[in-house]
Amino acid sequence: MEWRRERDLFLTAVMFLTRIPVPRSLPYDADLLNGSARYFPLVGLLVGVVGAVVYGVSVYLWSPALAVLLSMAVTILLTGAFHEDGLADTCDGMGGGRDRDRVLAIMKDSRVGTYGLVGLGLVLGGKFLALESLDTAGLVIPALLVGHMWSRLVSVSYLLDLPYLREDGKSKPLATQMNRGSHRFALISAAILLLVLTPWQSACVLLALLFFRYWYAYYLKRRLGGYTGDTLGAAQQFSELLIYLVLAAVTGG
Repeated sequence: MEWRRERDLFLTAVMFLTRIPVPRSLPYDADLLNGSARYFPLVGLLVGVVGAVVYGVSVYLWSPALAVLLSMAVTILLTGAFHEDGLADTCDGMGGGRDRDRVLAIMKDSRVGTYGLVGLGLVLGGKFLALESLDTAGLVIPALLVGHMWSRLVSVSYLLDLPYLREDGKSKPLATQMNRGSHRFALISAAILLLVLTPWQSACVLLALLFFRYWYAYYLKRRLGGYTGDTLGAAQQFSELLIYLVLAAVTGG
């Protein structure tokens, strides 16, 4: 039945993006994984809700800075640092590789190099400082919800118009296809969440994300000719940081 397939698609998205347990009876195949991409923004919202709850409870017990730090730590644990790992690998590859083949080879290396450590540290530090600055405006919780959901929408959007670079050797399973109907579903589900922001805040966030989305697509085409799972993880992390920075800027944080 259709509802059962949609349930399996959502649970597959949960299994792929988080460490939340799913039923062992959940079937697995490449088509199911590709179809689950439509639910990635909703899984992002789920992660954002967990982060918001942790922040909301912690801020009454400790300082806003510590509450933000705990919220970030919990969301990283919840996702198994899935996107952060992609960010570090992408920074290592793009920073250390002179040509396409070398970039891809570096990204496949499980070790984290200097570029990866610096890039990951700067992005995590930027997210922490931006979120902390939003506390005085009461925008940390809306920022977490929008940040986690919309950053995953940006990430899966590259499945529409960029080719997947099939690497040799072992690689993690990855959703590599997405039709426009699934993207519309993901876009509509994410658009509803913008109601937690003011129209001005929403407009600024959308403009910034559109600029980044198409600039990053151009960059990936020029450097690699397409995308990998690591570059999608980096897109999610950069988009999330960008959302927090924009909100901090428009609110004077």
